[in-house]
Amino acid sequence: MNDTDVQKQIQQMVRFIRQEAEEKANEISVAAEEEFNIEKLQLVEAEKKKIRQEYERKEKQVEVRRKIEYSMQLNASRIKVLQAQDDLVNSMKEAAAKELLRVSGDHHHYKKLLKELVVQSLLRLKEPGVLLRCRKDDVHLVEHVLHSAKGEYAEKSRCTYSLDTERRRRRA
Repeated sequence: MNDTDVQKQIQQMVRFIRQEAEEKANEISVAAEEEFNIEKLQLVEAEKKKIRQEYERKEKQVEVRRKIEYSMQLNASRIKVLQAQDDLVNSMKEAAAKELLRVSGDHHHYKKLLKELVVQSLLRLKEPGVLLRCRKDDVHLVEHVLHSAKGEYAEKSRCTYSLDTERRRRRA
């Protein structure tokens, strides 16, 4: 073998080694790129998961705040309704008290009202024995209408009962 052949053979071996080295370098580069992409994908997915969880947490907070706000508004409206009902009941009580004072001045109408109230109370209570309480000023009138109230009650309810008035002082 001469020098040229040896040189050619050496050149061929060098090319072969270089080619093998380049292929190996490419394989390493491709493997590193794949590993990098896998790692990057895992990191991206982990961050996406964190973002989704944070979004869900904030969404739940918003929903809770919305429910609390709705509940507060509902309670406020209920309170307004109850206050309006209370105001109406109070005004009706005041009007009834004024009307009662006015009616108590009209002896005939007041007797009729007392009788109707006694009968209505008896019908509502449906008790065999009732103790009737009234104002000191009304004892005479109540005793006066008691007999006709008993009769009307007996007629409407078909019940027997005991009815008496309480003669104690009532504080105003």
